[in-house]
Amino acid sequence: MERSQRTWLTLLALPLLLSLDLCIAQRKVKLQEGPLIRAEGRHIAIQCEVSGIQQSVEQNFEWSITHSRNPTLPIQIISTYNSNFPYAMYKRRVEAGEIYIERIKNDSVRLHITNLQKSDEGEFECYTPNTESTYWGSYNALVNLTVIPDTLRATLVPKVLNKVEGDSLELVCEVYKQTPYHTHVAVTWYLQKENQNIRVISLTKGFTLHAGELYKQRQKSGDVQLDKIGTTSFKLTIHKLQKSEQGQFYCHSIEWIQDQDKSWQELTERRTDNVTVNVKSMGKDFLALIKATEVNIDVGGSLEITCIIKAQNTVDRFFSVAWFLNHDEIVRFGSNAVLSLHGEYGMRENSRGVAVRKKTDKEYILKLYQIQVEDGGKYHCQVEESEKVATGAFSSKKSEEIIVIVQQPKADLKVVISSNTTQILEGDFLHFACHIHSVTSTNSQLSIIWQFKNKQSIMSDIIEMNHYGVQVATKPYHKRIINGDVRMARVRSDIFTLGIYNAWTSDEGLYSCKVMQWAVNGNQKWDLIKEYISNDEAVTITSLESILKVTAITRSPTTSYYGTFSIQCYIQPSSLRHLPASVSWKFQPANSNDSYHLVTFSYDTSIVWGDKEVEFKGKITVEKTASNNVHLRVSRASNLEAGKFLCNAELWKRQHPNEWVMKASATSNIVQVVVFPPVSLLQLAQQESTTRKMINDMVELDCQIFAQTQNDSQFSVTWFFTKSQRQKEDIILNIDRNNIVQYYGEFQNNDQKRKKFQVVKTSKDLYKLIIEKTDVNDGGNYYCHVTEWLLDPNNIWYNVGDAVSARTTVEIHTPGANLHVFDDNKHESISEDAAFELECLIINQTQAQSQFSVTWYFQNEVDPKAPWKKLLQSDRNNILKYYGSLQTNSQKLKFQSAKVSNNNYKLMVQNAAPSDSGIYFCEVEEWVLSSQNQWALQGSNRSGLTTLHVQTSDVTLYSKACASPTLFYFIFVYPFIIFIALIIVAVYFYWNPGKPQTSPKENSLWTPIETIFADPKTEGEASVIQCTE
Repeated sequence: MERSQRTWLTLLALPLLLSLDLCIAQRKVKLQEGPLIRAEGRHIAIQCEVSGIQQSVEQNFEWSITHSRNPTLPIQIISTYNSNFPYAMYKRRVEAGEIYIERIKNDSVRLHITNLQKSDEGEFECYTPNTESTYWGSYNALVNLTVIPDTLRATLVPKVLNKVEGDSLELVCEVYKQTPYHTHVAVTWYLQKENQNIRVISLTKGFTLHAGELYKQRQKSGDVQLDKIGTTSFKLTIHKLQKSEQGQFYCHSIEWIQDQDKSWQELTERRTDNVTVNVKSMGKDFLALIKATEVNIDVGGSLEITCIIKAQNTVDRFFSVAWFLNHDEIVRFGSNAVLSLHGEYGMRENSRGVAVRKKTDKEYILKLYQIQVEDGGKYHCQVEESEKVATGAFSSKKSEEIIVIVQQPKADLKVVISSNTTQILEGDFLHFACHIHSVTSTNSQLSIIWQFKNKQSIMSDIIEMNHYGVQVATKPYHKRIINGDVRMARVRSDIFTLGIYNAWTSDEGLYSCKVMQWAVNGNQKWDLIKEYISNDEAVTITSLESILKVTAITRSPTTSYYGTFSIQCYIQPSSLRHLPASVSWKFQPANSNDSYHLVTFSYDTSIVWGDKEVEFKGKITVEKTASNNVHLRVSRASNLEAGKFLCNAELWKRQHPNEWVMKASATSNIVQVVVFPPVSLLQLAQQESTTRKMINDMVELDCQIFAQTQNDSQFSVTWFFTKSQRQKEDIILNIDRNNIVQYYGEFQNNDQKRKKFQVVKTSKDLYKLIIEKTDVNDGGNYYCHVTEWLLDPNNIWYNVGDAVSARTTVEIHTPGANLHVFDDNKHESISEDAAFELECLIINQTQAQSQFSVTWYFQNEVDPKAPWKKLLQSDRNNILKYYGSLQTNSQKLKFQSAKVSNNNYKLMVQNAAPSDSGIYFCEVEEWVLSSQNQWALQGSNRSGLTTLHVQTSDVTLYSKACASPTLFYFIFVYPFIIFIALIIVAVYFYWNPGKPQTSPKENSLWTPIETIFADPKTEGEASVIQCTE
């Protein structure tokens, strides 16, 4: 309410503003551009400033909020000058200092909310009360604030790490967020030493790296790195760890969001737990360590022994490393990188059975291949440091001993097959892994055969890898292996994989792997130790045909001419989106049983036009989305594009580099599209009028178009005429949209009448009917029928609507005409099959020698709104002319016209029927001799209306009885006599009751009344006896 009052105040002040001096500045209140998005529990500051006021005046500010649940009720938060301004829900927070206003200048402040709540979400208003004597400009500004949950999480596993100076340090910080808006995360690593937090390196919100002041040089040298691994992991790496880096490391993350003004605002932040790192300084001392990949090895395997030097600044120092077996030196790597091998190891080095390499300045590796039992024993390494000049070692360190046991391989393997693709779609990828588990470490060689059992339990080999590592293709799968659809790999020493691409439905069944273990004997030949067969892995393959579903939908089933409609063809389920699809559209035009191929969007993205290319090309756009859905859009629609549509989808898959195979197809439902022409706005004059003219005058009748559908509409106009509103209408002429005139009826072959009736198009919306040299026959009712035409999108003219004008009555008067026909209305009733006569009496006439033409009209009483029917006409020469159904011989005999006298004419009808009931009248035309001694039509006049009712003669019981004397006596007389006799008998017995002559003791059905009264029985018994009687 208060906000609306402020708006009204500004509007009311507008006239005053127009009269002010233009040098006065216009006030303007400005807020940050919204919407603003902030997290719960965080601090927000919203700045509001006003311009166009005197700088020396301190402006007051009022802050309020409107929630979306009640947008008409602003809630007051805080004011710069009124301590009672806050509503109750904000007063406590204002008093506690959680909400306050920071004044920046006289004309600007900041609203601070230190602990945002979800209830603070809404539209904030900054209102500035007027400080001037007049009102000009805006006095408030609005901004929307959205408060979202704080979802930022940062974790670092707390632990203690003991490092030696020069080691490398790796720490990983996990940062998660679930903010629904686009945000950036910045991550900074810190080293905490006592009360000092030292920034190591940061990844900013702009995805750039910035090292701290103490670590800039080390970042340049690559010793300090920050890497983002995946989407949530941030790894800190420090090489050449220094003693000064002992302390506690932690990770600090900040989530940033960008406001509408492109400025970045801190949304929320998190700090992880600490990781304690202890760094030990070694000085010039060093250590020698030894490790081996395995200590229990089978014959034929390989052994890797690493000697590790723990020392500082190894780059600038000179070490030699020696390996010992059972205290005998076998290999030495000198400080000058010269390799020395003793005994048989020199020969083994020539056959690549021994290899030595320096991995780093601190790691030296000895690797033995095809080891035998003799290679087992106690191993240790010895590290010697010397000066750069070869003066001998001045310091030596010996590592601990490790015991390596070399044994003959044992047959103790366990083979397990696994797969995460046991239920797939046809054409998908099948993947199996054959895991070989051994109780003890073994270095025997393995060969493997992948096997398949189909639904008929027929076992077949798929592919084999022998113990030399050579793959062997089996016959049933030979072509698929060559094409790359079946692949086998040894991803690890104990894991073999099988991949089947473009899986067939016939690939459904049980899969297993068969493993054979081999070992080299003393003659260097391979012996089979044992065979192992894995478990079966069942695979179910669903055919594409069984799940493919195609649906056609449209959001615009109806549209108008020149409109646009689109139809979407959805391919389901979504799991089939990876398969290329060909989508064909079929079309059945409205009011047609024929269907056509419209267009096909092929799987190779080509478009193939169908049978309706001419009609649709240029109007259709076909768009295919990444999910294989195809949108058909038709623009500039017309009735030719209306009808039924459906789509057919085919899924294709590349079988080979140059071969595509259709895997499935389905047809959608039918979608019907209706295209409507525009609604006609055609309007004509609807006010009836009367025009009075004399004979031989010219009459102009207007057909005025007051409204049309479009500016480019064209029209065809038809003029109608009727002598009276109930008579049949005659078409005079038509002028089409090309201004071609066509006459109808009696006007068609009568040149005189065509010259007399002309039509003129005087303007775009006005057509005139001109009648020249009128006579009394031209009197009657005229109106025009207008058809509006428009061009459809296919450049074809179509009828968009019709309209009929009001009637114009034309009355033609003759000078000196004195014709008058008796015009009283009458009602008559006659019986069916009777004859009747109707009189047409001429009361006055213009000349004594006038001749008359009499026409009789009739309207059936069943349909009072039906037009008048012309029955017959007797012309001035007394020649009869029949019309309509009266032209048959039987009707001619029934209807006759007679001239009783020169001024009395009669219509005679024989055998009246109910269908003859109705209204009759006569119309008389008077013909007089002109001065040229020629007969001319002087005028016409009508009689009154005669309403005739023909009564039907229904057959009744009374009429039938009266027609037959015997039946009359049987129905009426005899029953009366019998009825009188019965009344006499009843009266006789009533006045003369007789006593029965039988003894009361006789067993009779009749009980005398005396017996009843004489017998002393109870009243109840007497009642029973009376009821029986």
